[in-house]
Order: sequence, then structure tokens, then C-alpha cells
Amino acid sequence: MTPPFDAVHHVCIVVPDIDAAIAFYEKVGIGGWQDFPPLSAFTDLDVPDRDAFLDLTYKYTDAPGLQLQLCEPGPGNSPQRQFLDRTGGGVFHIGFVVDDVDAGAQAARAVGLEPWMYGRRPDSTGFTYLQTPPSAGVTLEIRQSPNS
Repeated sequence: MTPPFDAVHHVCIVVPDIDAAIAFYEKVGIGGWQDFPPLSAFTDLDVPDRDAFLDLTYKYTDAPGLQLQLCEPGPGNSPQRQFLDRTGGGVFHIGFVVDDVDAGAQAARAVGLEPWMYGRRPDSTGFTYLQTPPSAGVTLEIRQSPNS
């Protein structure tokens, strides 16, 4: 199996104040921020704290060739909150798009990468975060959108 890292989709940046971050990005010419689709769409969810996951606020913009995502964690015990508290914010994960997220997760396992968290919608699309920060310095994520 080929590792599922052929197509970078997005970079996700964890921030303490999403409105302030958006104001900064718009000031430097990066705009068009939109609300992320509801996280409640992930009906099959394996995360450390479901309520904390559902309390994450995401915004995104499609820059040429790359989506940028901003994430402001709520007060709950999410990995994003832990990352923010530890680092003050920054790049939390790099997302790669795949045609089949479950096959992508299998391909990642085949090269020794273990899943960390995942979410699936009823149509089997969704995401898998991989346990890569100790080796890669960042979380690698594979994702499949409902329309892919």
C-alpha cells in the first residue's frame, strides 16, 4: 500500500482567539473565512473527550492551492486545548486528502503509523489523526470530504 500523503489539503493552526487571528489574516490579505461544517456530523467519533471536540471552533479559507484552517479550542480537555496551553498556539496538523479515509488509515498503518483520533460521518467520510507529533513534529491527518 502506498502511504496516503500525496495531496496536501490544509494546514490547521490552533489559536487562542479566532476572531483576533482572522482580523490579522484579513489585514495581511488572507480572507474569505467561513464556518466549518458542524462537528456534530461525525456520528462515529473516537476522541479523548467528545464534548471538548464538539466545543472546538473552526474557520477556514481556501487560499490558492491550500486551505487554511483556524481552530480555537474551548475550555475542555481536547488535544487542541492541551496543545494551545503547552505551546501558545501554532500548526496543530497538516491534512492530506484521500479518496477513501478507511483505506488511507490502513495504508498509514502499513508504514507503522498508528491512529490517534478519528471521526466518521454516516456516509463513511471523515478524518483520522495519526500519532505523529513525536516523530514528525506535527500531527498528520488524512481526510475524505463527503463530496469526494
